[in-house]
Amino acid sequence: MTRQSTLTPFQLLPHLLPAIDIDIDAETFVNIRRQIHSQPELGFEVGATSKLVATLLESWGYEVHTGIGKSGVVGQLKVGNGRRCLGIRADMDALPIVEATGLPYASKAHGRMHACGHDGHTAILLAAAKALADTRSFDGTLNLIFQPDEENLCGARAMIEDGLFERFPCDAVFALHNMPGVAAGSFRVLAGPVSLSSDVADVTIKGVGGHGAMPHRAKDPIAAAAAIVTALQTVVARNVAPDDTAVVSVGFIHAGATHNVIPEEVKLGLNVRAARPETRALVEQRIREIVDLTAQAHGVTAQIDYRQLTPPMVNADAPTALAQSVCAELVGEARVVTQAPKGLNGSEDFAWMLNAVPGCYLILGNGEGEFGGCMVHNPGYDFNDQVLPLGAAAWVRLAQRFLVA
Repeated sequence: MTRQSTLTPFQLLPHLLPAIDIDIDAETFVNIRRQIHSQPELGFEVGATSKLVATLLESWGYEVHTGIGKSGVVGQLKVGNGRRCLGIRADMDALPIVEATGLPYASKAHGRMHACGHDGHTAILLAAAKALADTRSFDGTLNLIFQPDEENLCGARAMIEDGLFERFPCDAVFALHNMPGVAAGSFRVLAGPVSLSSDVADVTIKGVGGHGAMPHRAKDPIAAAAAIVTALQTVVARNVAPDDTAVVSVGFIHAGATHNVIPEEVKLGLNVRAARPETRALVEQRIREIVDLTAQAHGVTAQIDYRQLTPPMVNADAPTALAQSVCAELVGEARVVTQAPKGLNGSEDFAWMLNAVPGCYLILGNGEGEFGGCMVHNPGYDFNDQVLPLGAAAWVRLAQRFLVA
């Protein structure tokens, strides 16, 4: 897929940028966004992006701290005597995808691409950082958190384990994500669960191998694995309430090498997600029971390596109400979805930050039409520069409302 249009990102800015006293230098930060887009970096290896962020923040008067959680950056700005502390997070990493947009600023690193809009999220927070540094129109402490390795669900936890909130205490923490198919100039700000937990499990089933013509002299791990896979389909269907959300998927089955040999071992790979901590615990319990007891019934053994990657992301009531109010002030109540549809079915490691500090995760419309037909994680995706100043304005207004004397 090749997109020939290069956009004229400033044509629609007047009606997306609120007519209030927030000065966002859209052209400068669109150019910064496109610079980041052309030089994507993966995981924790975001050295060039981190350096750019740190250099800009420092030039605007922020106290800059680098190397947090390996390659995270925090810019801190204290104004006045206010005791409240606000955290706003942006993610910096890209994806291992070959870009197919054909844009002039497309990735220069083959096999790496900003296919999720983290380049846009970073530029949005930088634009807000500049506006807030110029005006200093708040009273308190502003902590701007630029996180690596969101895509592997590792960066937020790494920063927290490196003392993020001990070194930079926050009374609340916020983040946003763009969403193709949601109208430009609109937000989704939902209370409660907004994304699912993400866990993985590796199951190793061991039996006794043998000749395919004499299965009675073997203990067949493939038969046991087939029964386990079938039984796992009942975990959600028969244990999770219809108005709750959970997913159990078998991502791979590895076993055997030829037609006439019953193998000694089968490996299964599971992906598990849930909307609530209680449901997450229930699903893990049922998976463990099914794996263990089904293996016993087939006369084989099973070991399960169950790893919790990130919890469900749950927006707290008070921060969510504030974010809803701020967004409505910017675009009008009719363009802020607060009830339905539900949030993301994917997972987001900002959940670790929301586990540590109350806060809210916002959805910023990336647009319809040209920008709505291509979902994130697709080689044809691009962040819509026309919404960049609106996202920045939301962070500026939120900081002004949260950090008051």
